[in-house]
Amino acid sequence: MTLQLANLSLSLSGEPLIAPFSLTVNAGEIVTLMGPSGCGKSSLLSAIAGDLALPLTFAGDVRLEGQSVTHVLPAQRRIGRLFQDDLLFPHLTVGENLLFGVPRGTKAVRRAKMLSALGDIGLDGFEQRPPQTLSGGQRQRVSLMRSLLAEPRCMLLDEPFNKLDMQLRSHIRSSTFELLKQRGTPTVLVTHDLADTPQGGRVLKIENGYVKDV
Repeated sequence: MTLQLANLSLSLSGEPLIAPFSLTVNAGEIVTLMGPSGCGKSSLLSAIAGDLALPLTFAGDVRLEGQSVTHVLPAQRRIGRLFQDDLLFPHLTVGENLLFGVPRGTKAVRRAKMLSALGDIGLDGFEQRPPQTLSGGQRQRVSLMRSLLAEPRCMLLDEPFNKLDMQLRSHIRSSTFELLKQRGTPTVLVTHDLADTPQGGRVLKIENGYVKDV
């Protein structure tokens, strides 16, 4: 699976925000996008996901595996997103939160996928736990896995490590990157911290409205 942005540009109330640029993110690759606050990083992720709201608009084409999804509804694009806040459902258990991301199927198959996912993130036996009893790092892992269980065609990470304490941050960051690479998921990461970028990965910066290689 690949994510391609072809001549993508952003405007705010009709005024250019990001000049046209093109980018290809290959399977398992994590491309980092950096830049100052207000430069359009998160808005660019919204354009890719399909939920960009006025007065922001975009032009260009978003493609997954060569097929344009520019005019496809957000829910049908199968693009996963992870934010600073984990957005877990507080009224559901950890297992139920994960099941929310599992595609339709028999109860036994869906439960098996949920239990396997818990093992993948080191939380065996946590399926009945309320999300409120988890640490910040554990909640973030559950949130990431819920997105991955939905079998996204690509992932968008919007400063997902920003609220983690420094002791957890490095561990959660490396485990997140490893999981995305193992699953071959093309990923765009937005961050303001160079330490959050995957080692050896491509880093782009939005500067004065232009997307440039760092």
